[in-house]
Amino acid sequence: MDTYVAELKGVLLSNTPSVVLVDVTHHIAPGDIRSAAYVLGRTWHRFPSGTVHLVVVDPGVGSARHPIALTTGGHSFVGPDNGVFTNVLRDAEVDIVVLPAPSHVSPTFHGRDIFAPAAAALARGEPLLSLGNAFDGIPVRLPSGHPSLVDGSLIGEVVYVDRFGTLITNLSADQLPSNARVMIEDLDLGPLRRTFSDVASGALVAYVGSGGSVEIAVRDGSAAERLALGVGAGVRVNGEETA
Repeated sequence: MDTYVAELKGVLLSNTPSVVLVDVTHHIAPGDIRSAAYVLGRTWHRFPSGTVHLVVVDPGVGSARHPIALTTGGHSFVGPDNGVFTNVLRDAEVDIVVLPAPSHVSPTFHGRDIFAPAAAALARGEPLLSLGNAFDGIPVRLPSGHPSLVDGSLIGEVVYVDRFGTLITNLSADQLPSNARVMIEDLDLGPLRRTFSDVASGALVAYVGSGGSVEIAVRDGSAAERLALGVGAGVRVNGEETA
């Protein structure tokens, strides 16, 4: 194991000894901004108002990208302006500041030297605008492919692969036609199921997951490995349209 998480937590605890630290995940692949944005968008609103969310997936550390802090919906966020906050920024009113770099900052570890001190300050109750200058630009948002209706079929894509190898799509339950039948690329997965146990062990299954979107899995296995597919794979849902 490396030292980075421990160093960052050390800064947080040194500045706010009573803070409660919750590790959402350390399993995002290095530099995978899109997966980081998905996980943050899926989880942040489950935490209580007043939570400070520190995100350090930052392949552009030390570059011209801005280190920022923002508040919205009673929550605060600290991290790089590289798209990780895409799903937080969507249709939300936000206040954003650019965080200054202290003289001792490492150009390769802004998580420890810029983001952690800012997150600690917010956790202590310091106001956002005391941390830096107001951001007058447009924060980076990742391109988001929206599902489309083509010749009666709902077309989407895989947007995340979890640690079980489940392929999670951008097709939500409220968009689905009745009697939905799911295809990924050219493979027909059959009708939408309710849960894993509706198919035999080792079988592919499509269902609506706990996040409300269509997911594709292998019962007791990995759909990503079985199909050799990942983020960006095309998904099609056919069926009789609901009224």
